[in-house]
Amino acid sequence: FFFFFFFLFFFFFFFFSNMSSGGGKKRTFKKFYYRGVDLDSLMEISTEEFGNLVDARARRRLIKRGLTRKYYALNNKLRKAKKEAVQGEKPAVVRTHLRDAIVVPEMVGSQVGVYNGVTFNAVEIKPEMIGHYLGEFSITYKPVRHGRPGIGATNSSRFIPLK
Repeated sequence: FFFFFFFLFFFFFFFFSNMSSGGGKKRTFKKFYYRGVDLDSLMEISTEEFGNLVDARARRRLIKRGLTRKYYALNNKLRKAKKEAVQGEKPAVVRTHLRDAIVVPEMVGSQVGVYNGVTFNAVEIKPEMIGHYLGEFSITYKPVRHGRPGIGATNSSRFIPLK
């Protein structure tokens, strides 16, 4: 019985002493690295150098075949939207049909409306998306919601009266 009160006393003592200490530790965020290169360095490297960092499929696309005018136009629109945005606010959404555009470091922080065949889904580009395609973040189909099985689903359903 004595140990119970002893335990309670110390629990509340430590609990309230930690709360009253004020601010506590400041929260630190994990620094983002893409294949061993931090985000600040990624922003400064050229497309050629970035092409050497990505996987083989994206490398062939960026370096061997090169990018066409429409991808540069998308990057220019994103750059312009970022520049015109008010400090602390998100930039305007830039709508595009280019689902096969590879996310490059320059796009980070932008808002892109990616077309899925019906609507433009707004996607905020985060550092973790670098090297992926824009289409990966805008689903083109409505996932199946499995309900109860219908008539003809199993042999046992033959004996359900249809009235």
